[in-house]
Amino acid sequence: MCVIFLAWQPGPARRLVVAANRDEFRARPSAPIAPWPEHADVIGGRDLVEHGSWLAVRPDGRFAAVTNFRRPPLTQGARSRGVLVRDAILSDDPLDAIVARVWAERGAYGGFHLLLGDGERLLHLSNREPAVRELAPGVHAVSNGPIDDRWPKMRRGEDTLTRALHAEHVDEEALFALLSDRTPASDDALPDTGVGMELERMLSPVFIEGGSYGTRASTVLTLSAGHLRMRERTFGASGFEAEVVVER
Repeated sequence: MCVIFLAWQPGPARRLVVAANRDEFRARPSAPIAPWPEHADVIGGRDLVEHGSWLAVRPDGRFAAVTNFRRPPLTQGARSRGVLVRDAILSDDPLDAIVARVWAERGAYGGFHLLLGDGERLLHLSNREPAVRELAPGVHAVSNGPIDDRWPKMRRGEDTLTRALHAEHVDEEALFALLSDRTPASDDALPDTGVGMELERMLSPVFIEGGSYGTRASTVLTLSAGHLRMRERTFGASGFEAEVVVER
């Protein structure tokens, strides 16, 4: 499912700050963040089934991330959504050209939110929403419903990220505390995405626990002029597995 909290151009010293959880079936093999063999400047995790990604970045400001859009019919799609991230991050084409290709082929994918950045602009598009948007500088949250929705975990994440943006540094520990938050939403605050109340409850925390499905990776990313730092914690069914930090 995934949730992404991001601060776009939060100040003159930073281009982008991201705190994100990747939620996935535990049996699906994946690789932690690392430089990619196709392009050494690309840093991101990899899905080892379709060789896509959920979030990847380059020091020059190119950025791509995806979540699914949870609204019936929950079709799988002929192509993996992670291919959208892979193709965008490996491309040097202008954002508008990438958007045009994705939009033309949007029916080949299950419901998605896609974020695309080049250091100057940050765009959002979805095959469940009618138009491409350019996001204004500031703090945003993207989860699994319409981008204008403000689910409880989205509001909580935006507030935490705003407080974590200190002038001297980004409070990574506060962001990881947010990403590990297992507090469910109250029943009266749950969205209705067509999956039933029991599943809505399970999916409502920022960090999702579950035997066969749940949060697999938590990532904090800071991109500044001349510096990229990406820190990831990975999780299995039994809990925390490893932490990786990559800097450029």
